[in-house]
Amino acid sequence: MIDHVGIDVSDIDTTKAFYEQALAPLGYEKLREFPEAVGFGEQGKPDFWIAKRGTPGTSHVAIASPDRATVDAFHAAALAAGGRDNGAPGLREQYHSTYYGAYVLDPEGNNVEAVCHKPE
Repeated sequence: MIDHVGIDVSDIDTTKAFYEQALAPLGYEKLREFPEAVGFGEQGKPDFWIAKRGTPGTSHVAIASPDRATVDAFHAAALAAGGRDNGAPGLREQYHSTYYGAYVLDPEGNNVEAVCHKPE
């Protein structure tokens, strides 16, 4: 079981603003903030972190969505927040028959996905 994941960014403020908007449809919010790190999550537990360090633009993270409509909402919110499309919402049957996901590149080039595994 994964407890949390972190990605490296070069511009903490721009990337924080992106994730505040992009993750809202998934129920994630900013829960903890330090000068060079921000934790997002739900129900009081930050499990997705961004930090100003390392080499940005090399990560992929997938966040579970309760349904396909929320995957669509994530994709729209992420694009509105300045993300770049990296795969429109849709079935990805190469993974399994009900894998419904959407992919967006954040301002740093990280690949962020929302995915629902449930049938329609």
